[in-house]
Amino acid sequence: MSSRVLTALLAMQRQSWEQGVAAQAALDLGHDDLALLLAEAAVARQSADGRLGDVDGEAGAVNGACCGEAVLAAYARTGDPVFAEAARRQLAWLAADAPRAADGTLFHLLGGREAWADTVYMVVPFLALSGRPDLAWQQIEGHRARLCHDGLYSAIWSEDTGALRRADHWGGGNGWVVAAVARTLRLVPAFPERDRLAAHAREVLDACLRLRRDDGLFHDVLDDPSTFPETNAAQMFAYAALTGAADGWLPPAYADTGRDLLAAATRQLDRYGVVRGAAASPHFDRPGASSEAQAFHLLARAAAER
Repeated sequence: MSSRVLTALLAMQRQSWEQGVAAQAALDLGHDDLALLLAEAAVARQSADGRLGDVDGEAGAVNGACCGEAVLAAYARTGDPVFAEAARRQLAWLAADAPRAADGTLFHLLGGREAWADTVYMVVPFLALSGRPDLAWQQIEGHRARLCHDGLYSAIWSEDTGALRRADHWGGGNGWVVAAVARTLRLVPAFPERDRLAAHAREVLDACLRLRRDDGLFHDVLDDPSTFPETNAAQMFAYAALTGAADGWLPPAYADTGRDLLAAATRQLDRYGVVRGAAASPHFDRPGASSEAQAFHLLARAAAER
């Protein structure tokens, strides 16, 4: 089953963050050669300002950092300084040059002043892995203050208006946040704010799980039953629950929850290994398929094996 899901993933066109999560899935599955090739492609498309995996001038300010983990792994494996320099340039962009608010919270897009929940996954694991847990925690704090209320993340904050531009509790956005914590604590177990970070992820995960549908999935907007049933949020929550249980920052019972979430998503696989019913590329505003949904299915499966 995983091989079909992986084949379908590799058949899909990918933007920078999609290349990153694909490479993370390859790493977790032990496909080190594939992860190396995906990292090499991300370096080949690194922009002049340091953003990895830039495809024809992407508007995203932070998404390329999702490729950073695989680039660092490629350097550790090969010793090739090309990978080290690419990771250094990506880190320099995040640390000094990317657009940000006065408190250092990174903006998601070039030419805009908005904080998105997605950014947490794009940058926090890479910053922590790069030896900058201070900057990783700064992003957690900045995004939580702007977007998180009553345990759920809204999608988008406008710094210009000082208010939410998209207040919806988008399942994918909440999934990015809890998955970011899971990946960060997996990569950097001695993260200085480990307990606080884990407690925050558990708070968000629990708030999301309370909104689960009877079929085991979630609505695209978690608390809006008029929105379509969406598959990938269940996979993202499964990944977080299974990883947290395996790594000890969630109680063991969360592993059962994670396996049940993964089972619900697995029922949406078609005969080609495509995860159907996910928020669909490229706009993520309708049900369909996406490479990130393919990757998170594999990430959750690898976590279940652990």
